[in-house]
Amino acid sequence: MPLLVELGHDVVVLVRSKERLNLPERLKDRVQVVVGDLLDLKSLKNLPRDLEIAYYLIHSMGHGGGRFAKLDEIAATNLISALKESSTRQIIYLSGLSSDIALSPHLASRRHVEELLREGEIPVTVLRAGIIIGSGSASFEIIRGLIEKLPVMVAPKWVNTATQPIAIYDVLNYLIGVMANEAALGETFDIGGPDILTYKELLLRFAAIRGLKRWIITVPVLTPHLSSYWLYFVAATNYHIARTLVESLRNTVVCSENRIDAIVPNHCLTFDEAVRRAFSQIEEHAVISSWRDAWVRGGLDPSLSYYVTLPEHGCLLAQRIVEVTLPANEAVRRVFSIGGRSGWYYMNSAWFVRGAIDKLVGGVGIRRGRRDPIDLEPGDALDFWRVLLADRAERRLLLYAEMKLPGEAWLEFKFVNKGERSYLYQTATFRPQGVWGRLYWYLLFPIHYFIFSGMARAIAQKDHLN
Repeated sequence: MPLLVELGHDVVVLVRSKERLNLPERLKDRVQVVVGDLLDLKSLKNLPRDLEIAYYLIHSMGHGGGRFAKLDEIAATNLISALKESSTRQIIYLSGLSSDIALSPHLASRRHVEELLREGEIPVTVLRAGIIIGSGSASFEIIRGLIEKLPVMVAPKWVNTATQPIAIYDVLNYLIGVMANEAALGETFDIGGPDILTYKELLLRFAAIRGLKRWIITVPVLTPHLSSYWLYFVAATNYHIARTLVESLRNTVVCSENRIDAIVPNHCLTFDEAVRRAFSQIEEHAVISSWRDAWVRGGLDPSLSYYVTLPEHGCLLAQRIVEVTLPANEAVRRVFSIGGRSGWYYMNSAWFVRGAIDKLVGGVGIRRGRRDPIDLEPGDALDFWRVLLADRAERRLLLYAEMKLPGEAWLEFKFVNKGERSYLYQTATFRPQGVWGRLYWYLLFPIHYFIFSGMARAIAQKDHLN
């Protein structure tokens, strides 16, 4: 959605719960929000009639009891009915990839949805993808959970099945590239990255990229049912999604044709590049890196700073919310003057010790200071942090830790108004790397709680001024 807005389109989004779409004020004139449920045809009566392109990105894998195929059918049928009287001239559907004849229930349902959509009068463009490499993808999150938590994995024989993963960056390029493309109308395309790997190779490559040593032992006794429970407890995913995906792992997921290359030329990222991109310093949130690297020249458009977000998946976080009793401008000034000669407002000696330890183990230490005592720009060094976002208008500062850590860390300061009162939201986010990362977080949690709580109060409240 934000990528389409960035490209200049007026966008309609269909949501079941409007409260879950926290849309920035400045984008509201380009985005129309319609509340409805594709499982309830009557709820779709408010869809506008002047739609031109419909992106269909819905599935029902999270439902149990074998009901997801029926729900997929109902949703697709209702979509066709809802768009019948509109001016829609293309439906774009992201489907599942497989080169096998005998399909799992999940992939068979995806193919059935393709057939249902084609029964309507609106031309359909289908993109079939396998594992999508990007934060938030169910398959990607399961892989990450396995690699981060298990030094030794006992895996069923499906780890020898071939797959062709693709970066979310490239999926987005294809989704945009086929839009209103005459050559893509009524066509079905396989999309995949340049690497064809077995799941075992994929897991070991993923581990190597993350700097982890892992061993995989293959056994013939793990049934899909047992494998699903195993993934559920280890990878902390929805059981029904785990079960559905595991059943699909017996299918070879490799492109059988590459006709998309002639329609939407795109040099896909390798698997290694895709994983590194997914773990980049700024959470992609599906589109943000695409904007910076492909669509926006001269850096990030500040009007889209809302989408530079903290990562959510596989992370541990600690948030402090403190009422601001200082004048609002003074509290903001203190946030944007943090570090360097101003210090960190609370227990500066502890920050100095942490910087000294970092220096001893080969890190950058705390002595880099800052470029300017009051001004911050994205990319600035700030002691042992790096500035990712510095938006005074939005009263938000996002930092990324460049100190030596068994994982990755972010620190965000954000001011939120609630009625006549203002609050400082200070969020420390940590994405641990393996078991040592988690031990680091929990062992230092009491110390971090004490220091960060004191810092938040010192920034926001009169009684805690230095």
